[in-house]
Amino acid sequence: MKKFKSSKIQKILVTSALPYANGPLHCGHMVEYIQTDIFVRFLRSIEEDVLFVCADDAHGAPIEIKASQLGITPEQLIADVYKEHLQDFKDFLISFDNYYTTNSPENQHYSDLIFLRLKNKGYIYTKDIEVTYCEHCKRTLPDRYVKGKCPKCNAPDQYGDVCENCNAAYKTIDLIEPYCSICKNKPVRKTSMHYFFKVSKFSKKLELWLKKNKNLQPEIKNFVHNWIKNGLEDWNISRDSPYFGFKIPGEDDKYYYVWLDAPIGYIASTDNYCKKHGLKTEDYWNNKDSRIYHFIGKDIIYFHFLFWPAMLFGSDFQLPYHIPVHGFLTVNGEKMSKSRGTFFTARDFLQKYDAENLRFYYASLLSKTMSDIDLSFDDFRKKINNELAANIGNFCYRTLNFLSKNFEGKIRDIDKNKELVDEVEKRTKNIEGNYYELNFIEVVRDILHISSLGNKYFQDNEPWKLIQEDKEKVHKILGLSVNIVKNLSILLQPILPNFSSNLQKQLNLSNLKWQDINFKLKNHKIGKEEILIRKIEEKEVPKQEFPLNLKVAEIIGIREHPNADKLILLDVNLGSEKRQLVAGLKGHYTNVELKNKKIIVVTNLKHAKLRGVESQGMLLAGDDGSNVGLLTVDKSNAGDDVYFEGFENLNRELSFDEFLKIQMTVQNSKVYFENKELKTDKEVVRIERVKDGAKVR
Repeated sequence: MKKFKSSKIQKILVTSALPYANGPLHCGHMVEYIQTDIFVRFLRSIEEDVLFVCADDAHGAPIEIKASQLGITPEQLIADVYKEHLQDFKDFLISFDNYYTTNSPENQHYSDLIFLRLKNKGYIYTKDIEVTYCEHCKRTLPDRYVKGKCPKCNAPDQYGDVCENCNAAYKTIDLIEPYCSICKNKPVRKTSMHYFFKVSKFSKKLELWLKKNKNLQPEIKNFVHNWIKNGLEDWNISRDSPYFGFKIPGEDDKYYYVWLDAPIGYIASTDNYCKKHGLKTEDYWNNKDSRIYHFIGKDIIYFHFLFWPAMLFGSDFQLPYHIPVHGFLTVNGEKMSKSRGTFFTARDFLQKYDAENLRFYYASLLSKTMSDIDLSFDDFRKKINNELAANIGNFCYRTLNFLSKNFEGKIRDIDKNKELVDEVEKRTKNIEGNYYELNFIEVVRDILHISSLGNKYFQDNEPWKLIQEDKEKVHKILGLSVNIVKNLSILLQPILPNFSSNLQKQLNLSNLKWQDINFKLKNHKIGKEEILIRKIEEKEVPKQEFPLNLKVAEIIGIREHPNADKLILLDVNLGSEKRQLVAGLKGHYTNVELKNKKIIVVTNLKHAKLRGVESQGMLLAGDDGSNVGLLTVDKSNAGDDVYFEGFENLNRELSFDEFLKIQMTVQNSKVYFENKELKTDKEVVRIERVKDGAKVR
């Protein structure tokens, strides 16, 4: 990749993939935003004209459906999520110049503009197609609301647009053994008119773009070349109502597919910024001397390397200069999963650790490839404690502290140690090149090496001893050490902006740029020093209390209630004991369906007589007004604890009135309390038969 200073680049536009506006950011998301932010902060440090934009991806059926479940409008949902996302980005020090939303007038303008340009050039046509329709939900199912086996690799439980296993794109109707992800019923096929974009017409242009662009990762180019070679299919860019998004011009019940207007959000956010600052959007999107960077994850390669460039080709916008692709995040060696306890929101992380700890950790793992990275908390603590605190933090503090105590914080001249200076300058050049190349793992290694050199230099000279013999020599040693500290504050600034800013404040300096990396700081008085990085002391996050004591119970007997037609008696095994429950399940479940079923029981509810028969607890079930469904497990054993992650079940006796105050929700056949899934150590609890929003009682 060419260095910008040697080129005629006027403006640089950098984007991150748009987070979806129906839920919180998680630690997997933060890989990309931290990676992008580090790069942008480096560009600012070398004083490039860079603009960093992003936006919430705020359209699509999932948002419309979730808003309906919550009893609010889609507009209210995306507004609430937008605030949460902004706060998370702020707390993780992500320095967007403009963070916007795709549900904006600018985005509608550019979506219509691009659509009409493509249509007028003959790249868009309509035809009748078969779509998946759920007769139970009474709606056409969008891509993300139908699942099945991938038609390419046969991987199970894949969405209706792109396989997460092999990255293949396909039509929803091509799924094998499809099912509605809302109600789990098998959908039917219906005919509907839709708009298509002739992606196939751009095969040669895309091939040439891939061939000429030397910045794109080789392994990604091979993926995309193979897709083009196998033949590109025209892209369905419309969706049937109900749908939350922009209507296609001239249509009443057809909307832009979210993947059409989502990347256009890059242009819209740029335009929003430019209008507020008296700039021209075309200077970024229609200027051969500008460069556009799209940072993405490997799950959206197909859209950003084929559909999006084809749209830009066809509508006369500039193509990206580079599309850096990162891999997935695993946690402690496992795929992020709520059921495995390896899913952490960005907010979860911040409740326990400092944001810059994660920025440093991710930087120490991110290379210029799309390899997956692992958030191993053991490795995380070791890196922070041994590298960030014991190496960098220790060198900076001991240098400034010794200077303050012995020389009133003043440096005059510096020690002429050419070997050390040359090595630092050599490593600095490596760091600069690796920042350009997005090879942050090597950046961190070289920064740690420089800090280690500083520590060794300080230790080898033993200034605490030498000061008794040659105070002037010690003063020069500290002068050189302070210059290394200053240089480290600049080298680390893209990764640790707060640490670097605070360190420069201690040095009585501010707003240092890359050009300030040198050994020229003399005759200078530093400010008050303090420890800026502390080791992580592993502490358990105190769990919140949950009033119910929940256990897995196996039904071992079913009897008629002697005094009630709609009640039955269940004998259940709780592992260490057996109990009798009175349950209103008659007419909802047969005895055959109930026999040996593993259910969830509230064990600390005050025993009560129902129509003359004692119930020694209560089973949990959902009721949506039409259907009643039990909470069930398969892999767990009778007596296993059932809990919400981060909450501790209580054993105290609970009244029925107290129980009624507990609000649990149903979504996608799972039960939630304060956004945490109900689970055992072996699996997530499932709820049968009921719709999202059902009451759990």
